[in-house]
Amino acid sequence: MTTAPTQSLAALVRQLESGAATPADLVRSCLDRIEALDPGIRAWVSFDANGALAAAEALGRAPARGPLWGIPAGVKDIIDVAGVPSGCGSTIRHGAPAAGADAACVASLRRAGGIVLGKTVTTEYGYFAPGPTRNPHRPDHTPGGSSSGSAAAVAAGMVPFAFGTQTAGSLTRPASYCGVAGFVAAAGSIPTAGVTGLSHSLDSIGFLAAGVDDVRTAWAAIAGVDDEPRHVRAPRLLLWDGSDVAPISDAMQAGLQRVLATLRPRGAWVESLGLSAAVRDLTQLHGVVMAYEAARTRKELEGRDADISVPLAQLLARGRALPAAEYAQAAAGIAAARREVAARLRSFDAVLAPAAPGPAPAGLDATGDPVLSRPWQAMGLPVVTVPGLKDDGGLPLGLQLIGLPGNEGRLFDVAAWLGRALPDAPSGQFPPSA
Repeated sequence: MTTAPTQSLAALVRQLESGAATPADLVRSCLDRIEALDPGIRAWVSFDANGALAAAEALGRAPARGPLWGIPAGVKDIIDVAGVPSGCGSTIRHGAPAAGADAACVASLRRAGGIVLGKTVTTEYGYFAPGPTRNPHRPDHTPGGSSSGSAAAVAAGMVPFAFGTQTAGSLTRPASYCGVAGFVAAAGSIPTAGVTGLSHSLDSIGFLAAGVDDVRTAWAAIAGVDDEPRHVRAPRLLLWDGSDVAPISDAMQAGLQRVLATLRPRGAWVESLGLSAAVRDLTQLHGVVMAYEAARTRKELEGRDADISVPLAQLLARGRALPAAEYAQAAAGIAAARREVAARLRSFDAVLAPAAPGPAPAGLDATGDPVLSRPWQAMGLPVVTVPGLKDDGGLPLGLQLIGLPGNEGRLFDVAAWLGRALPDAPSGQFPPSA
């Protein structure tokens, strides 16, 4: 499939600041791309052309300018936007009333000067049942889930930035499959108020954009943090190849070896993470916590198995059957493993790992395996997905870098360093008036 160039958020911010483009220019360009490309990709649930253009024109007249002034954004359809229903990828939500207020992260976007362009497709309640979205690189392959629409819309150049969420691998995996950058915020660092989630201790807000600099720009603006990128000479990395918990494709294994062959001559120190038992335990414990909390978070779905997918019904049934003692034991196990992993990571900049077991699988009936994200999501750690690798057929292969909460700036520094070292990294060039 031929798609438009991926838009660089950081580059667009500079163009807006210089006056080379206006907010209305960007909104019109995004709408043109949606009209041209979305019939084949189906990344959007809805978009408000008139509302976005009106907001852009108003911003053009306003004296105050935030860090995302004039930037159009997509919002995953489990995140509330005032005046728009949150469909959550479910027929149960058809006819649902419009949200009365923005989710906290959307309110932060507007305060930063951003523009809501529309709602992007999600899997059913952010779980496994896929929506209609196709992978922009290969339309007969999955874009991943559950932030499928956001990842595909960014990859196709229809919007420079989109919100996603992650409970297991809902953002990292589609970022990897669609060849874009992703960021999953540390647990609790960005409020999830206004999100129709599955698991209060595991749900996280995240962003998808063209490259690492772009998700970093979004993070600093939405989280409201001062962030000054620093030059990295030789990062210290812990390598986890994922084989402890899943079969890793030949393409991903070969890609990881190519990366290591590039990094070590550049001065990076790389050694094995180890901790195989802890990582395997975290994968299993994540599933216990997710099921238990989902059954209680989404109590309105009890007794409605006929109206939801089989995988979601099975998750909720498992969660209802779990005793509180087993849930408490799982939470305690996660806390213990987190202390062990954190102690190992404190002397290093990040864990380097595959973002998914391989490239996007063929077919649209499933969204791929989130297993490589489960350990890190269980611990609530921040994660950056770095694009730039491809398999022999041209499908993207993403890497993930995992750090410690409070060290996000350093994590982004290392991710930018890694991105520059990878082949085929996206250039981020985008003509705003195209």
